[in-house]
Amino acid sequence: MTIPEEAPVIARLRELGIPFTRHEHPAVTTVADASAHWAGIDATHCKNLYLRNQKGNRHYLVVLTASKKADLKAVAGQIGDGKLSFASPERLMTHLGLTPGSVSPFGLINDREHLVRVVLDRDFERATRLAFHPNINTLTFTVAAPDFTRFLAACGNPVQHVSI
Repeated sequence: MTIPEEAPVIARLRELGIPFTRHEHPAVTTVADASAHWAGIDATHCKNLYLRNQKGNRHYLVVLTASKKADLKAVAGQIGDGKLSFASPERLMTHLGLTPGSVSPFGLINDREHLVRVVLDRDFERATRLAFHPNINTLTFTVAAPDFTRFLAACGNPVQHVSI
């Protein structure tokens, strides 16, 4: 059964001809919670951080491998912005249509004005499959890395690669 939050993601992936696998699990809000449900999911699991700059006029979706911790000062230096901090749940809802715990690059389908800048960990260049929530934290979708790149290109948001 399709859950309402995943339906737009499924529609967009099908529109782009991107195959995916769907995995159900209990609600998870952190990597620590999710890792208990990753056995059998052959993919690079990701952590997604929704950030803003100090002025609050730029927003970033930072995507890194789940095992890493992001040094926000180092990320800010690489993307050429000042201090970064976590954006509020209200900003997350306004720009990506998501709630905390469900942050995902698939939320970019809701950013019609392409205001959110995507920052990807360079380690993804070695990944073959990537795993993300489809805008709800009770599911995980996996897609081939080249297909994820196509998805991002179709979204139209600026994408930058950094070393995390």
